[in-house]
Amino acid sequence: MIYISDKDIKQMDLNWSENINIIEESVKCMKEDEYSQPVKPYLRYRNLKNRIIAMPAFIGGNINRSGIKWISSFPDNINNGKPRAHCVVILNDADTGEPVGILNSSAISSIRTASVSGFVLKQYLSRRRRDNITLGIVGFGPIGQYHLSMCAHILAETCNKVLLHDIKGVDVDKIPREIKDKVEIVDSWEKAYNSSDVFITCTVSSDRYINKQPKPGSLHLNVSLRDYKAETFHWFKEAMTVDDWDEVCRENTDIQQFYLEQGLRQEGVRSILDWLDVDWISSLSESQAIMFNPMGMAIFDIAMSQHYCIKAQHNNSCLILD
Repeated sequence: MIYISDKDIKQMDLNWSENINIIEESVKCMKEDEYSQPVKPYLRYRNLKNRIIAMPAFIGGNINRSGIKWISSFPDNINNGKPRAHCVVILNDADTGEPVGILNSSAISSIRTASVSGFVLKQYLSRRRRDNITLGIVGFGPIGQYHLSMCAHILAETCNKVLLHDIKGVDVDKIPREIKDKVEIVDSWEKAYNSSDVFITCTVSSDRYINKQPKPGSLHLNVSLRDYKAETFHWFKEAMTVDDWDEVCRENTDIQQFYLEQGLRQEGVRSILDWLDVDWISSLSESQAIMFNPMGMAIFDIAMSQHYCIKAQHNNSCLILD
């Protein structure tokens, strides 16, 4: 069995093409029903805004791994100089159940999250390819930083402007060198939102604030899931997509609020499987904005962790425990 630390993960090359391909391969396994993924339980106690989530899964195909991700989110940690999230993944041999790897890294969760967004963005661009894209990101903590790194790769030839906003300020040292000259730090979410062709929420907001009409034809990657007010639903209702309905329509997400207040139902959304065959995008009006809402799927964490285990073994950047 091998052990990989957060430091090990962060020292490895961030090959976004490889990472996004891992997500695509996993989605194809879903389509073939080569996976198992129970709805994840949330452990809460004392301060109920804190949570620890268990995410067991099996993913087949060429990945062929089972395992569990155990991830905590304690928002007040940042006031004490500690990371908000901590994450451990245990991988098992899918055929014998034997433990084969332990990853102690919040980075692997961030990489998975940005790679899922990258898969959707790549598929979106295959049907709405355009130049001079304006990218907007609200929230520039670790998740926002990984998303900007991913977008710098995917949009390298087509992005002409990046608008960043964070209510706590943007650390310019975290902006990738290759895209730095395109970045403008703005003082409100509206300035990022109003003109963005691709808009990404990466906040830890406890109060919804987005209440404006999106730019026509734009893609909204609603990563933080609690930023859009319910009245925005009618601008997205013809192109509302999720990773998994049963996962995302709960825990006070925007999808749950659309369900409770605006009449959204499962039959009215597209799942991540639909992003494999995106002809439905071509059937939409060019002015129709699209929203993707990812709760986070355990199969993607298991697949990405397996991918990084292979990389670590090739690079001799892991500890052999037996």
